[in-house]
Formats: sequence, C-alpha cells, structure tokens
Amino acid sequence: MAEELIRIVNMSKGYLLGDEKVPVLKEICFSVRQGEYVAVLGPSGSGKTTLMNIIGCMDVMDEGEYYLDGVAIHETAQAGLTQLRNQKIGFIFQNYQLIPAYTVLQNIIMPLIIRGMGHKEAEEKCMDIINLLGIGSRLRHRPVELSGGQRQRVSIARALAGEPALLLADEPTGALDQSSGKEVLKLFGQLHDRGNTIVMITHDLNVAAAAQRMVTITDGVLREV
Repeated sequence: MAEELIRIVNMSKGYLLGDEKVPVLKEICFSVRQGEYVAVLGPSGSGKTTLMNIIGCMDVMDEGEYYLDGVAIHETAQAGLTQLRNQKIGFIFQNYQLIPAYTVLQNIIMPLIIRGMGHKEAEEKCMDIINLLGIGSRLRHRPVELSGGQRQRVSIARALAGEPALLLADEPTGALDQSSGKEVLKLFGQLHDRGNTIVMITHDLNVAAAAQRMVTITDGVLREV
C-alpha cells in the first residue's frame, strides 16, 4: 500500500469576527496516500477554501497536526512553509493566475527559475509536460491570446514543472465552459494514471465524481463518502 503523503489530525481553525472567534474547521481528520486522486466537495462557506489554504501551506491551523510528505507542517516556521510550497506543492487555480506579460513558456518554467535553474535547462526539463498537455505550439503566446481551456493547461503545466509531491487544484473547471471542463478533468485522469497525487477542491458534484475518492465538507466538518 502507498505511503501517506498528507496526514491531518484533529485540525481546527477559526477567525475573529469582532470579539468573537468563529469556527471554520472543526477537528478535521484527513489523509491522502501517494498517488491518490481525492476530491473535497463542499458548498460556498463550508470551509473548503480554508482547508485548501492550510494544505497548501498558505495559512496555519489553530490546533491539530499536519504532516506533508513526512514534514510536520504545524511545527514549521513561515520561511520554511514558503520553501515547502515551492518544492512540494503545485497549485492549479480557478482563475489560472498566469502572469500576463510573460509568454506561455515563461509562465511554465517560472517555478524552476525561482529555484535557481537556468532558462535553457528549465525549458528542456518541461518539454515532456508541455507535449503531454498539447501546448507546444503556444509557447511564444501570451495568456490573453489563449482560450480558457488553453490557459488552464498552461496552469497545469506550471504546477507540474517542479515535479511536486502534491497537485492542489482549486475549482479547476470553475471558469471553463462544459467542453473545456471535461478536457481538464480528462487531463487530471491522465495525470493520476501517471502517478501524480491530486487533491481537488470543488463545489460541483459532477466534477468531484471524476476523482478516485471523495470527501465532503459541510459547516467545517469533514466526512468520507
């Protein structure tokens, strides 16, 4: 059986609203094994975005434990979290978050450049992913010249560039038409078949159903399906 990549134990999180602390996540227990494709399904306001931010090391919990690829995230300082995000997590966002002034290629190799890799080496390292995603003919284009589906492919390529332990996708089909959304979910299936670990946050049951495993979150409480 594959090893655990994510292990969360009794995680709670709340935010101050005036003088009152409003609970957002309530004693969450959640694990993901290497190579799994898991969907976290929940409506707006359920706590799924907060959960994603903590899994992605962009926010910290109030209580509990979180281990990512063997690292105790709850004991890691902020500087260490920044490094972990770059090395272990590939992010795929609903609104792509591509840099408009950069070409497709520059957007894709950016995580590797941040790590200190040279441009030519980074480009060569990314070619397999670029070919897999079918965007080789668009490398000199800028995001504004692409369709929504093509932009999301670039976003996925950028997420994969650094060979992260985890792909974390936030509503990856939310800004796409139905046809493009199906294409992206098909790509996720191919990436899962290649051995990538994927955690996908979504409010859409049809999107969540594409995953290997589904959990639901409602009012800050996580349940297995």
